[in-house]
Amino acid sequence: MSPPALPPDIATVVSRAIAEDLRDGDLTAELIGTTTQATARVIAREPATLCGTAWFDETFRQLDPRVSVAWHAADGSQLAADSMVCELRGPARSIVTGERMALNFLQTLSGTATVTRTYADLVTGSRARILDTRKTLPGLRLAQKYAVRCGGGDNHRSGLFDAVLIKENHIAAVGSVTAAVAAARRQSPQVMIEVEVETLAQLREALATDADRIMLDDFSLDDMRTAVALRDSHTGKRQELEASGSVDAAKLKAVAATGVDYISIGAITKHVRAIDFSMRFV
Repeated sequence: MSPPALPPDIATVVSRAIAEDLRDGDLTAELIGTTTQATARVIAREPATLCGTAWFDETFRQLDPRVSVAWHAADGSQLAADSMVCELRGPARSIVTGERMALNFLQTLSGTATVTRTYADLVTGSRARILDTRKTLPGLRLAQKYAVRCGGGDNHRSGLFDAVLIKENHIAAVGSVTAAVAAARRQSPQVMIEVEVETLAQLREALATDADRIMLDDFSLDDMRTAVALRDSHTGKRQELEASGSVDAAKLKAVAATGVDYISIGAITKHVRAIDFSMRFV
């Protein structure tokens, strides 16, 4: 499968990372002669789903376009432990200056893609799809959502601007599920509208609205099954059901087996465990 479309903010994100790390120059790299050339290899020290190659490339493009990067795998590829991921050639100073910045992107985004692939594989054969959330690392929203897609997951809304998600505080402020959905449809008729429910009574109310998706917040497995049965027997608009709240790998298969359409998991983007990559001169 080819990687998904890249986000448009890669150059900006990389520029901020370079400014954060480099400022007026790399004092340690000045130990290396200006004409010294080097070849370096990046090795994956553990199995992983690769992600972040464009950010890695952009780091060296901005630092020194004389550094060339030859990739042995593409985003979304499965890496074996101790496999060579890419090879760099160019000025040694520039390679060591960009090393940590480039690897930071690679290890973080591969971490997101890898855990997403683990979850996506667990629900294979079910109706359910894995969704991300807005619980992303500041400044890396689009990058992590790209990584989720590389790992076989789907994206929820990108931000507060491209979909409506009516949660418990919105409902409390407006007055009811019905009133909140109706107001959202009047205000934003062209976007996806989702409403969160916390009880089966609220679910029944939501099924009678024009919402496109209903989020089942912290429902028990029995209540999820009941929710699916109620939705499937409903004669009105067919609404998607999304399970949310404290879903981990141990519980995932059971949640998927209830028949929900989506399972949203904030941990895939907020609890990031970096993948171990190393770069060494040859």
